[in-house]
Amino acid sequence: MYLSDTTKYLIHIKIEAEGVVEKTDVVGAIFGQTEGLLGEDMDLRDLQRSGRVGRIDVTLTSKHGKTSGDLYIASSLDRAETAILAAALETIERIGPCVSRISVEGIEDLRAIKRRKIVDRAKELLMESFDEVGLSTNEILAEVREASRVVKITAIGDDRLPAGPTVLESDAIIILEGRADVLNLLRCGIKNTVAVEGTKVPEIVAELSRKKNTTVFVDGDRGGDLILKELLQVADVDFVAFSPRGRSVEDMTRKEIIKSLRNKVPADVVRAQVARNEPLSDLVFEITAPEDEAEPASQASPAVQEAEVLAAEEKPEPREAISSVEGHADYMKGTGRARVLNSDAVILGDYTIKELEDILPKLDSDAAGIIMDASCGQKLVDSAYKKGLKYIAAREFTGIVHRPAGIRLIPL
Repeated sequence: MYLSDTTKYLIHIKIEAEGVVEKTDVVGAIFGQTEGLLGEDMDLRDLQRSGRVGRIDVTLTSKHGKTSGDLYIASSLDRAETAILAAALETIERIGPCVSRISVEGIEDLRAIKRRKIVDRAKELLMESFDEVGLSTNEILAEVREASRVVKITAIGDDRLPAGPTVLESDAIIILEGRADVLNLLRCGIKNTVAVEGTKVPEIVAELSRKKNTTVFVDGDRGGDLILKELLQVADVDFVAFSPRGRSVEDMTRKEIIKSLRNKVPADVVRAQVARNEPLSDLVFEITAPEDEAEPASQASPAVQEAEVLAAEEKPEPREAISSVEGHADYMKGTGRARVLNSDAVILGDYTIKELEDILPKLDSDAAGIIMDASCGQKLVDSAYKKGLKYIAAREFTGIVHRPAGIRLIPL
């Protein structure tokens, strides 16, 4: 239409003709009816030959015996000369044999349009190209801290096992599977870790476990299960934290890691699961049952609760005192009753299920967990969580739609 490198203005003209006309008629009318109108300096043919006016571009549409369209003329003249040329074109009264009306719709300053485009593009470039250049103070601190955590990974023992920097001084340790797991926990700020680096447990890991409170945290796959079973045999393990099945500790987020460690299970419960040759995945207990799937035991009718009590069997106490959560869990099976334990697996009280519901709000801070040979519902779980209990072992969990973080739900 026009040469963008030299053109300053673009004249936009509206054409209406009382008849059918063609482009050649329009161009002829423009040159013929403006010739000599503005003098030699403003002759349209001379202006085109010198390149000060571009070619005339016309688009027409004929309908119902009338023609309308648009005409564009590019100009490199100054503002006044361009305006004079545009006004002269409005004097055209006929196109071909037809009466016509020519009106100037506007004169665009193409340089202003270019400037607007430059401004808009500059804004885009400013937003797109510079947003990653600067780092905030918090981002700088975060990067430095993360780098320092990775740098602080150490190696211990003759086997040079990957470990966190405080594993030897800390009163508690976390045993992991590999170096990548240690690095991931370091990124989360957890430094009392050591990796076994294989299925054979190194002696230094077993030695540390006998001196410190020990938690095992390995991958949720067959390899992790094998390492866990060997650790339970050769090390003094106190707790086991389970990663989601099919997930690796090295791939877990900080939130997932903290949640898994808070929901750790007493090692005695895991040993009992292994002894019964039952899958360890059963202990990774995620409640997904819909609210109306079953009636919580705490909301069951009095008749149902009474039937549970009547069905309970009297069971003689063992000659030797039970000293583990696993032992209490085995004993309570078939009793239809509930038992409250402290953190050392000492009995704080035995109750019917109905009595448990009444006594639970009155428990003191010594209570650590409940073992119940009955169904456990949402109300009881919420009450136990409010009292600060760490676990509930029950025959089944029904009607539960929300499990509070920090309490383990263990199926018997």
